[in-house]
Amino acid sequence: ARLVVRPGTGRIFINNQPLEYFGNEIARAKILTPLYFNEKFWKSHDFDVKVRGGGIIAIADAVSFAIARALASKSESAKQVIKEYNRVLLAGDPRQAEPKKPNRYSARRFKQKSYR
Repeated sequence: ARLVVRPGTGRIFINNQPLEYFGNEIARAKILTPLYFNEKFWKSHDFDVKVRGGGIIAIADAVSFAIARALASKSESAKQVIKEYNRVLLAGDPRQAEPKKPNRYSARRFKQKSYR
């Protein structure tokens, strides 16, 4: 996700659409999580985020990660508060999809074998 922070009124745009039109309530709550640590900064800036690929929750994770990193770069105290709340907001989630293996349908699933 690419984030641009500008002085403004606290609006959040994801791919040029307001946050109100994005995903479901859980995804919106996930995006707003890092902003609650510094509401003064949130209410005085606009956030414009460009995201590609992934599903709704993956996009929400990427946006919250970008916002948390922006808040941490502006204030050391906000960085400590975010790190104490949830380190993944600043460090990212290290889990990746396991690669597909040769002669299999997916990473773990084998082809079915019949002895008849």
